[in-house]
Amino acid sequence: MKYDLTKWEPHGYSCPVEAAVDVVGGKWKSVILYQLSKERRRFNELRRLIPGVTQRMLTLQLRELERDGIIHREVYKQVPPKVEYYLTPFGETLIPIIELMFQWGYNHTDKIAEARIQAEKE
Repeated sequence: MKYDLTKWEPHGYSCPVEAAVDVVGGKWKSVILYQLSKERRRFNELRRLIPGVTQRMLTLQLRELERDGIIHREVYKQVPPKVEYYLTPFGETLIPIIELMFQWGYNHTDKIAEARIQAEKE
């Protein structure tokens, strides 16, 4: 697939890949997007589904995804308060990318581990 970069507006990015990585990069963003690609999730549900993420980091990553228009934060006026996160239509355009990343990781985790073990030996 060829793209005419003379028609591309960089908005501060050096290439389109940099723009995409800026949105989904970060240790937890792709995992958050994977979880939200399945259904709406509440904050504590995301924390349970993503072992190792701290409350602070999850909050920061969710805010960045919301800022970029990828997810929406829905606040329900009830007691106790209820907040749900879900992908926006713009965020849903990332689902095929996230699914490919999942498949690649599933298929190549062993190779990654082997390469790292080998690199440590050298």
